[in-house]
Amino acid sequence: MKERLWTKSFVMLMVGNLFVFMSFQMLIPTLPPYIKSIGASGLEIGLVTGLFAFGAVIIRPFIGYMLEYKHRKSLVLIGAVILLAITILYPLSRIVMIFLLIRFVHGLAWGWSTTVNGTAAVDVIPFSRLGEGMGYFGLSTTIGYIIAPSLGIFLYNVTTFTNLIVISSLLGFISVVLLALVRYQTPEAVIKTKKENLKFSYLGSLVEKTSWYPSLITIIICLGYGSVSTFIVIFGEERGMDQIFLFYILNAIIASAARPFAGKWFDEKGPVAIVYFCICATFVGLWVLSYAQTNFMLAIAGGLFGLGFGCALPTLQSWTLSITPTNRRGVANGMFFSSIDLGIGLSGVIFGLLAQFVDTASLFRIGSLFLIAAIILTVIEVRKKRVTPKESSV
Repeated sequence: MKERLWTKSFVMLMVGNLFVFMSFQMLIPTLPPYIKSIGASGLEIGLVTGLFAFGAVIIRPFIGYMLEYKHRKSLVLIGAVILLAITILYPLSRIVMIFLLIRFVHGLAWGWSTTVNGTAAVDVIPFSRLGEGMGYFGLSTTIGYIIAPSLGIFLYNVTTFTNLIVISSLLGFISVVLLALVRYQTPEAVIKTKKENLKFSYLGSLVEKTSWYPSLITIIICLGYGSVSTFIVIFGEERGMDQIFLFYILNAIIASAARPFAGKWFDEKGPVAIVYFCICATFVGLWVLSYAQTNFMLAIAGGLFGLGFGCALPTLQSWTLSITPTNRRGVANGMFFSSIDLGIGLSGVIFGLLAQFVDTASLFRIGSLFLIAAIILTVIEVRKKRVTPKESSV
């Protein structure tokens, strides 16, 4: 008999995490055009993504360390409240440098919240259903990544930036309420651990050496995806496509439909084959997007991204956590989310610089090269270990 997955706490945590991501991700595609409108250069536009990623990455080792000895509830609620408070600050400045400073601090809060939320989810999911459970929990992440930008773009086009922030803040407030209702399960090994018995190492809390490889692949995939998250609104304006939200909606629909099957595939067969599939789908999606001239082609590209990138992240996260010792899951989860933020953040800076020399469509094609690199590295890793794809998940 299968262990129970759909507990009240799991559902509340998943929905609360959805609103955290909705509140944050609706700002991702709208901040670059907004900061451009107040006089930012191409590099500064890239820094909108890069600085938040840098903030998220540098704080996660400290959060991973705290997750080795602290209870989950206080950490989850502190992260959600800080995210809400910082979101409210955005309309207070039309000065580029101050805006970028706020973005960096927002990254610190984002690194905190995503690390503790993901770790809390692992704690309430039965280990025998980890792939399936994280697949469903990952829907809250993916839908936030995908639907929220559509909402943000719509609001950015029809109302003021201040009103956009008000709605983002409202979603953040809902997340605080929902996360406060969860009954968290802190592992016994964590409860028994005392802070004074732990020796903090920044590198040791930044990287979990038993599961670093899936996170490396995550960085590379996100380097390719970051070109889209930073420049898709600007790309739509250049090509006269006024329904960019279709990209995100199709992305969300396909990812939501495919995610449960991907989770079961992971539990039964391991991660490698599905990682190959997801990378290939994302690669094709980048090229379709780069040639898009109509909203229909934009929607097709979105569907491919949902099938590829939308399923790749939870698969890679489950892979990371499945090979990590229980007491180090906080560190591993922080490493995984840092991989996402580092990949997307570096991508924003890299493609922000390249945008001064090539058109936006070419940025997407250049981004596809990172997907090829991810496939090559995965092939090398599997052959090096000389194991079957299923064995590599153990």
